[in-house]
Amino acid sequence: MRERLHALGVGAQVCDDALLVISELVTNVIAHTVSDRVECRLYIGAGHLRLEVEDQIRAHTLPAPRTPDPESQGGRGLLLVGAVSSAWGVKDAPHGPGRIVWAELPSRTEECH
Repeated sequence: MRERLHALGVGAQVCDDALLVISELVTNVIAHTVSDRVECRLYIGAGHLRLEVEDQIRAHTLPAPRTPDPESQGGRGLLLVGAVSSAWGVKDAPHGPGRIVWAELPSRTEECH
């Protein structure tokens, strides 16, 4: 994905943030759904980069940030997504029982390393 972002002219910091967001969202699908397949998409628009992660079978609850126990090693994924993105949200997949979690980041033109 880093190479694709680089080819699109996405800035280094946004590239790192995008990789963090995708990693966290895919990890959530693996941890919280029984999906056999995960689909990742990215779109670049006027001044922003949109990332989407779609699962096949939605979990029983909507993804939401939570306050983790300070001693816990997990539970901070959506807090991180919220911290590095300008917006994020959840929508039902248009075809099938899955969900799409998306995040938008401001795009920049400095090179991705």
